Amino acid sequence: MSNTFDALKVRYFPLIFASGWTWNLSRWGVSFIGPFVANDLTGSARMVQLAGVALWSPLLFGGVVGGWVSDRFDRRKIVIGQFFVTIPGLIILGWIELAGRLQLWMIYPVLFLTGVGWVFDMVGRRVIVYDVVGPEKIDNALAIESSGTAISLALGAVAGGSLIQALSVGWALIFMGCLQVISLAAFTAVPRLVRRQQATAVGASALLEGIRMLRTEKGLISILGVTAFVNFFFFSATPLLQVVGGKFNVGPALLGLLAAMLGIGMFAGSLGIAHYQPRRRGLLYVVGSYIAFVFMTGFALVPLYAASAAFLVLAAVGMGFFGSTQSVLVMDAVSEQHRGRALGLLSSAIGVLPLGMLAVGEIAEVVGASLAITLSVLTGALLMTVFLRFRPEARYMSQAVREPAVETYEQSELPEHRRPDVFNLKPL
Repeated sequence: MSNTFDALKVRYFPLIFASGWTWNLSRWGVSFIGPFVANDLTGSARMVQLAGVALWSPLLFGGVVGGWVSDRFDRRKIVIGQFFVTIPGLIILGWIELAGRLQLWMIYPVLFLTGVGWVFDMVGRRVIVYDVVGPEKIDNALAIESSGTAISLALGAVAGGSLIQALSVGWALIFMGCLQVISLAAFTAVPRLVRRQQATAVGASALLEGIRMLRTEKGLISILGVTAFVNFFFFSATPLLQVVGGKFNVGPALLGLLAAMLGIGMFAGSLGIAHYQPRRRGLLYVVGSYIAFVFMTGFALVPLYAASAAFLVLAAVGMGFFGSTQSVLVMDAVSEQHRGRALGLLSSAIGVLPLGMLAVGEIAEVVGASLAITLSVLTGALLMTVFLRFRPEARYMSQAVREPAVETYEQSELPEHRRPDVFNLKPL
């Protein structure tokens, strides 16, 4: 696998990757702990789904604002600043639980603040990655990032469940806060890199410009549509993994292991993209979505723990294809000065997730978690097929043809042999 980890040879990318990995490890741990607490205290699918809504709802409207902020202001400061919101929230909530005063309502604002932090981290960090590695290695870099996210999903779920079983919810939350401290330390070790700063609009007009892209960029619309369907109908069911796993009568550690299958499968799919760097990334993006929809049905319906875990791994392989191609497709679909706003629109498309969680949670209250998941993913596959008949561009998007352009870094920033080339993109 000589080409699998090429981007890690670029200066500063390993630090950015390490920071993103530990941040995601914390986030996925929190995404397990929050629904676990809700399920443990209430046994209600509705309240479990509301925990997911609190974590993911900032993406719905915050993505457009976050994308504009990323294009307009210092991205490094934005990424660093969000830590000073998320870290205190997690540690304080952990101490409250250790003091025996934790109430259900308290988890929701902390989950919401963690979601806000993720919006600014995602739209800031990923554009910084593009600036650092250059267009030649961006496919490889984002596939590596996606692989890291998948592993952090798996380990975060396992760590959350194991820490709850071995210690307590409080110590699990404090541990997740400490992981973010490590992430902050790694990211601050990356110096401010000088990049070509093009003039951008300010104020409300810039925000509206990002929204107006939805009328003019057909390829972007197609990509974002697939993202919205996958998040509304597939990822919206993920908080219910613990509820579905409850039928197997296992403890928190094995519930965490079951949830970790999602990360293991995503890692396998993402690693394949990182190694082979396929040219037809748009096709893999769409096919991966269908793979996830189909095998998630098996996860929900089979009566055995091992078989359920196997189906979840296969569904997650499809999500690995989807996740490792998503961001680079979005960034390649628009001009350089609009990448932050395009990623902001991406996070807003992901932000339909809490709406899906509310819908799936209400359905699960009536028909049960397993049937609710089945209905959700089958409906998603059908509606996405109809959408792609009208907006099929995502299926045909390939690696863009690039030409050399102006360097984005000052001569003093990077050694000549490690300076990434910067390219202009030809229209697809």
